[in-house]
Amino acid sequence: MRYVYGISAAVLLGGAAATLTFNPLGAQTAQNDPGAIVAPPSGAPMSFANLAERLQPAVVNISTRQSIQVQQRRLPPGFEEFFQRFGQQAPQQPQGEGGGTVRQRGGSLGSGFIISADGYIVTNNHVVAPARPDAVVEQITVTLSDRTEYEATVVGRDPTSDIAVLKITPRAPLPFVRFGDSTRTRVGDWVVAIGNPFGLGGTVTAGIVSALHRNIGAGVYDRYIQTDASINSGNSGGPMFDVQGNVIGINTALISPTGGNVGIGFAIPAEQVAPVVEQLRRGQQVSRGYIGVSMQDVDEGVAAALGIERNRGTLIRAVTPGGPAARAGVQQGDVIVSVAGQPVNPDQTLAYLLSQQRVGARVPVELVRGGQRRTVTVEVAQRPSDEELARQNGIETPGEQGGDDAAKPGNEPESTGQRSARESLGLTVQALTPALARQLQVADASVRGVVVTAVDPNSDAGQKGLQPGDIILSINQAVTLTPESVVAAVEAARRANRNTVLLQVRRGNAQPIFIGVDLARAAPAR
Repeated sequence: MRYVYGISAAVLLGGAAATLTFNPLGAQTAQNDPGAIVAPPSGAPMSFANLAERLQPAVVNISTRQSIQVQQRRLPPGFEEFFQRFGQQAPQQPQGEGGGTVRQRGGSLGSGFIISADGYIVTNNHVVAPARPDAVVEQITVTLSDRTEYEATVVGRDPTSDIAVLKITPRAPLPFVRFGDSTRTRVGDWVVAIGNPFGLGGTVTAGIVSALHRNIGAGVYDRYIQTDASINSGNSGGPMFDVQGNVIGINTALISPTGGNVGIGFAIPAEQVAPVVEQLRRGQQVSRGYIGVSMQDVDEGVAAALGIERNRGTLIRAVTPGGPAARAGVQQGDVIVSVAGQPVNPDQTLAYLLSQQRVGARVPVELVRGGQRRTVTVEVAQRPSDEELARQNGIETPGEQGGDDAAKPGNEPESTGQRSARESLGLTVQALTPALARQLQVADASVRGVVVTAVDPNSDAGQKGLQPGDIILSINQAVTLTPESVVAAVEAARRANRNTVLLQVRRGNAQPIFIGVDLARAAPAR
């Protein structure tokens, strides 16, 4: 189980919404076929017993055997006698001068569910993935509800969505379940979770849907179903059912200060799981839409600086040269407010909406630039691998890096522009010279802006993490090459009756980000 302490946890995916149906063997029928489930009455159910009895055989326990190579060290001289003095045998010593390596073994436990009579199984990728980069998964074991065990192979995995498909070879057709339509799920609906908490075996818990489209800060495709049904360690990969017995999600993460259930669990909705499972089952690469932009949320500061509504749209912090967005005319600093007619908001993020688009499709994208709305047409491309994106996007934000190692430009006599910048923004700045760029180890010779030389910790800029060595590239999308241009941008904002300005900030060689900074009150005339 992935734990969420505050805001962190599992990875989530997008994909074209669909309802997935698998062909069973022979005359088998799905355990959740219409008519097979005796559903509880409307309102508070009297019992989930009939539902659980029918569905439990299609839920499995999954365990892995893993190993790592670790360096074994020799005991110091005299420790053999220490063990013998207390009647114990000293550990076996490695051969050779400096010791050797030894293989240590471990494992993981989780849950899954059968989606076809011939043995295809869905689970979370983290249930069957190596526990650490240097670990090797030697064996995956699937245990059915009747305690029959099978060795499983991985058909396909998608770390981005945290989904994996396994295959076992059963001796007879297996009970299985199908995906339902999670888009029809409503807050307050009853749900049932079946899984393997704490390795106890098939366990049934029930609760209601607490929230939909929940973003827990785990990744760009966050869109979880939140439930108060008990979800614990070992429930990962297990199914979440509605009262008709349809799989509407995969239990994946929980928020817990203790590691146990506190009534806040999360499931990946079936609308996102089903298309990925279908592609993995067919041996295909998971396809996601991509337009080549780096994104940033429109928080309160950014919204105030741009004069737009908070939590509406996504700010484009960078555009990949030659990518689909660049070819369509999308620019750094644009705010994309809709994709294919669907609004961009916290429930439907830009990344999620793009992931739903078919690769090769030409979709209208509405954006705000300079206070004006316009629409461009973007041809959706295939999303690169996570590794490739990581190479493209070395993202680091102010506040993530300690200030002790930041370059500190030299002190020069304060000009009128520098004094005004300090009074209005809480920042002392100076022009970026080639010498300062070398001192700051800026690799891109085309970078132009002003360098922050001092920060008032009580200012809004200081509270938002700006630090000496940061480079301000623009303010309200006006290029800032000198302290005087900073002052001009601030004065223009004041004349427009805005109390917040949008700073584009670069730290080292990381991608720039936008930060909305509140202005200090205008100083009295002297």
